Amino acid sequence: MHVVNSVFVMPGTVAAPRGGILCDFYNRYETVRETLSRIDKAAREMGLPNISARLIEPNETSDQRGPEVQYLEIFAVSIATHHMLVAEGARPVAIVGQSIGELWALAAAGHLSVEDAARLAVARSQVLTRQSWEGKMLAVGVDGRRAESLAGLINHPHLVLACENAPRQSVISGPEALIEHVERVADALGWPSFPLGVPHPTHSPAMAQAARDLRATAPRIPYGAGRWRVCSPWLGRDIGDDDPVDLVAGALTARVRMLHTIRDLHAAGADTFVECGEWPVVTKFVEASVPGVRCVVPLSESDPVEAVRALITESAEGGPFRSRVPVPSGNGHGPAAQVSVPVPAEPVPVLSAAVPLPRADVPEAAAPVSYVASVASPVPAAAVAPVAVAPVAVAPVAVADAPVTAAPVTTPTSAGLDYETVLAELQTLYGDFLGYPPDLLGEDDGLESELGVESLKQVVLLGRVSDRFDLPGLRSNSSLLTVGTLRRIAETVVEARAEAAGR
Repeated sequence: MHVVNSVFVMPGTVAAPRGGILCDFYNRYETVRETLSRIDKAAREMGLPNISARLIEPNETSDQRGPEVQYLEIFAVSIATHHMLVAEGARPVAIVGQSIGELWALAAAGHLSVEDAARLAVARSQVLTRQSWEGKMLAVGVDGRRAESLAGLINHPHLVLACENAPRQSVISGPEALIEHVERVADALGWPSFPLGVPHPTHSPAMAQAARDLRATAPRIPYGAGRWRVCSPWLGRDIGDDDPVDLVAGALTARVRMLHTIRDLHAAGADTFVECGEWPVVTKFVEASVPGVRCVVPLSESDPVEAVRALITESAEGGPFRSRVPVPSGNGHGPAAQVSVPVPAEPVPVLSAAVPLPRADVPEAAAPVSYVASVASPVPAAAVAPVAVAPVAVAPVAVADAPVTAAPVTTPTSAGLDYETVLAELQTLYGDFLGYPPDLLGEDDGLESELGVESLKQVVLLGRVSDRFDLPGLRSNSSLLTVGTLRRIAETVVEARAEAAGR
């Protein structure tokens, strides 16, 4: 028995794992003991301290806490969790890595040896340290289009949209002084933002020299056939026979589109995402990108092994998250999507606040900015409270009257269309078009901001709604595009049909 249509996800540069986190896995599984021993051996050969001791013994300390040690500790936790999952019977249809987590994914899938993955991770850290770029990364609680427009206001070649993580979570990378300007503008707009404490800001053209250095100095690494497919979010496809050093070097300058990779996997049938890390990091992006999907983080449970066994049992019994859609293999996975996001070295508070967008018609609440999912306390809402400012040219959009959330409108029985009936038909129509199960389309989900339905698709869908309910005026109702929720569309259909029936 195994988990049907599950994806294993590997986090990138998260906070250092807590002491003793792998004690139980180490005692239970021979594969974990053997893998940790191999990581320790590679670390010693590179002049680094023992990696596994602190992860096995709660009171053990390390006398060297540089980024290389931290990367290898994160690797050890990810690969050990993967081995636990496999030992318990879980089998992924794909493995996805976030930033340097792509190395962990390649090792877990068997494309790289554990030792080679460790050596390449350290080589990557060393070239980034040598470049010593004075850059920063800023998480912003808006979609990629708005974040890119925000960065574009300053028009500097090294100030770029680095990561598209979720419908309302993006990351901007750039010189420290410019990032501070961006942060002030975001605050003025009422957009939640948070500087990321990453040791090495990446996913920027400013990293071109580090990428060249890595290609020139890193040891060449043999690439094996592997056991499972590895999806590369920055390549936008499965990894084939790509050179591992080129993969890691290329990701340093590439934009991350984790959002697209998650949605492509889900559309192809993946219904369960299992995080091989201590906290929900990538799975937070998954939950924000695909409403209703199943996410599991074994190490965040009181009994990780029992949590995985329960998941496997549920899947074998045809539980609610079992998918009947096969996930294709091959190297044609999805549109161009770039790789994972670097995550801070220290726990980052989760931001959760209302995000007034720079248009009057979308009073939506921002999804939590959980770039690094940690147990830190949320930042008070007042920290990102709306600020009255002069309009800022971020992304030109049509402005319409702000919607009023009202109780569902029902029509006379003679009209034959009450709110619930119309909503159900809309959920079916939109679900068929977008590839979502209808019951996952909430009536208040933002079509663009939460479900990723771009404006052109919304125009097409509104035309279909107009034809279905014989309401030609719907096509010219631009407010339905700017509001972008099924509730507003359903209410408009019900009202229009009632008016037609009353004539």
